[in-house]
Amino acid sequence: MTWRHRPAMNDGTSPPMDIFDRALVARRRDRAAHSAIEQAFLLDRVAEDFAERLSIVRRSFPAVLDLGAAHGAIGRAIADLDSVGMVVSADLSSRLLAGIKGGLRVVADEEALPFRDGSLDLVVSGLSLQFVNDLPGALVQIRRAMKPDGLLLIALLGGISLHELRTAWLMAEAEIDGGASPRVAPFADVRELGGLLQRAGFALPVVDSDIVRVAYATPLDLMGDIKAMGGSNPLRARQRRPTKRRTLLRASEIYAERFSRPDGRVEATFEIVTMTAWVPHESQQQPLRPGSAKVRLADALGVEEHVLKRDGGS
Repeated sequence: MTWRHRPAMNDGTSPPMDIFDRALVARRRDRAAHSAIEQAFLLDRVAEDFAERLSIVRRSFPAVLDLGAAHGAIGRAIADLDSVGMVVSADLSSRLLAGIKGGLRVVADEEALPFRDGSLDLVVSGLSLQFVNDLPGALVQIRRAMKPDGLLLIALLGGISLHELRTAWLMAEAEIDGGASPRVAPFADVRELGGLLQRAGFALPVVDSDIVRVAYATPLDLMGDIKAMGGSNPLRARQRRPTKRRTLLRASEIYAERFSRPDGRVEATFEIVTMTAWVPHESQQQPLRPGSAKVRLADALGVEEHVLKRDGGS
């Protein structure tokens, strides 16, 4: 069953940023639907990791949202866990959702969630939220849709991702065209994500990073994979005219010159940043109030306490 959600009209307040063309993101995910499963090695890795993390959590999640579900890799990976109940798959692309067998499927934008406040026990999202224009706003919406003591698991592409491709394009366009156009979307900074979770109202945030290096026969094969994943450049500021063949070939040459392995294949780096956080609940561990400690630090460390005297008798 698939339900299509249409976001409400804007109230006249402009979003804080408008970096990504969301309609283009949806069209490209639609076009990539036929090849998404074959090129989903990163999402499969995330799905396996999420299932492993959830398997050690001792609580149940009756209502689960897989946000940006794509072809359903994460939903399938966690559905067999005893702790997981109904999984709702939501994505911009109806064609991607059509490949998911069973369950409730919702065509919805991550920037305008259609879920009732306090209705979800667990929200998982794999490699889709890096293409929202307002990540803090999306996190606030997710937080509102979750129950107290609900769990959030999100994976995003981090800032190291595709640094080789960015370097090659910048150098090629500077050399051939006299300047570079925005081609690779900005990725998440792991140092800022914990603060974003807290500002969105989540508790106990944990952020970690996993570096994945993949070998390709040629840079063109890498670019083809990115297109097949539906991850081609969605920036509004992207160059609208077709790329010159000479620039494309020069970018491929630079990539091969700078990032080839001894076996002649080229390497591409992906950084998967995983964010874990909980909706606040009274049962969770709370920080002590200042001055409420009952054991001295010196006693805990097994050392003698010394009182420091100020110089000059002041």
